[in-house]
Amino acid sequence: MVDTAQAYANEEGVGNAVKKSGIPRDRLFLVTKIWITNAGQEKAAASIDESLRKLQTDYVDLLLIHQPFNDYYGTYRAMEEAYRSGKARAIGVSNFYPDRFIDIAEFSSIKPMVNQVETHVFNQQREAMEIMKEYGTRIMSWGPFAEGRNGFFSNPTLEETGRKYGKSVAQTALRYLIQRGVIVIPKSTHRERMEENMDVFDFSLSDADMKAIEGLDTGKSLFFSHYDPQIVKWLAGMSK
Repeated sequence: MVDTAQAYANEEGVGNAVKKSGIPRDRLFLVTKIWITNAGQEKAAASIDESLRKLQTDYVDLLLIHQPFNDYYGTYRAMEEAYRSGKARAIGVSNFYPDRFIDIAEFSSIKPMVNQVETHVFNQQREAMEIMKEYGTRIMSWGPFAEGRNGFFSNPTLEETGRKYGKSVAQTALRYLIQRGVIVIPKSTHRERMEENMDVFDFSLSDADMKAIEGLDTGKSLFFSHYDPQIVKWLAGMSK
């Protein structure tokens, strides 16, 4: 799986790497996201074709709206058409809080299949997950390690729990999310860490350990809030 986006400005690099790798397309899962500047049905449709050109593929496995701003209704209509025509195998949203998620889910013909949001042990999105389940939507965690914030990698609860299973803090945190049904996409630039992040399917956390880690939840973002007017203004400004 490769998680990219128009806003990351690396779709072309990803496409070149995929071609160079020689890995069959059906063994890869490519995700990209439509940025605020390409909002609206016509602009979004054109941007989807441009993303496919840069990625050198006929389809993406998952296509998301990156942020819930500008004309995301028009964007979603273009995504529904992309899904129907086979340009996207699945569609969804990213960074949609429950209020806006319900809004788009109620007024779309194809319900979002995924919502990619900040999810980690300090912000577990439990209420949001219950809401998304009503619509058959899966939650995907960006930043499952909270980018190391809040003393993540030295957290006593995660350290103590991990020792019981001979696992690292990172593996323990990933296992916790996986057992809750969260799709995790951990990021690393080191091969050994990538291998470690995948080595989480040979153990299961006990109910008591799950409960202990659940207690770490603050229900608050460690990054930004879309309910903050200044953050909204900043993101809106990026589309002008």
